[in-house]
Amino acid sequence: MIDKTVSSPRDAVHDIDSGAAIAVGGFGLVGIPARLIDALREHLADTGAGDLTVISNNLGTDGFGLGLLLEDGRISRSIGSYIGSNREYARRYLEGELSVEFTPQGTLAERMRAGGAGVPAFYTKAGVGTQLADGGLPVRYASDGAVAETSRPKETREFNGELYVLEEAITADFALVHAAKADRFGNLVFHETARNFNPDAARCAAVTIVQVEELVDAVAPDEVHVPGIYVDRVVVVGPQETGIENRTVRK
Repeated sequence: MIDKTVSSPRDAVHDIDSGAAIAVGGFGLVGIPARLIDALREHLADTGAGDLTVISNNLGTDGFGLGLLLEDGRISRSIGSYIGSNREYARRYLEGELSVEFTPQGTLAERMRAGGAGVPAFYTKAGVGTQLADGGLPVRYASDGAVAETSRPKETREFNGELYVLEEAITADFALVHAAKADRFGNLVFHETARNFNPDAARCAAVTIVQVEELVDAVAPDEVHVPGIYVDRVVVVGPQETGIENRTVRK
């Protein structure tokens, strides 16, 4: 068995370079690999690397998570489903500094899952009859606000009288993942809703890097959510506080 632990988050991300495609787990601020993102930010600042494609449901919030890489101008392309309340994400998209490929949340998860399973593409009803399938969604704007690039039409096919759209699988060069628990061999356990996109991100990348809150001697087989065969590096970061994305209180 191979011991996959590394000494620090910075060591874990040392070989991420310009042009890399990175799948990042998490949903909003839940289950995001914040310590790995911080380490990657430092690494990119030292090396000057950038032009990253990030595959993630969203790009963090202003001043936190992937929002920090946005602020630094390290991300050139986003594949995701939600801009949310991230003003910098919206600004860079609308001002032509960022290409955005919008994908429905369920389709995004399945595209990553398919990539990890070796399935090149699949048909789904999500998006049929919309610009997602027909093409024409703005991918990149020009600096003057005009649309510089639009999405292309996707293949459709009828099954049993119903129309479906073909979606291609996603594979990434690296994945950044947060897990609650792991052993030295990379077997992962996620805690409740932090399971979200993390297992799919972990499976679809050539190199999967995981921050964990707790390292244990062994994970019981029945508890494993992602087996260690998919994992390349594990770094222990302890408990993680991610804050509240949108605070709602009763009057």
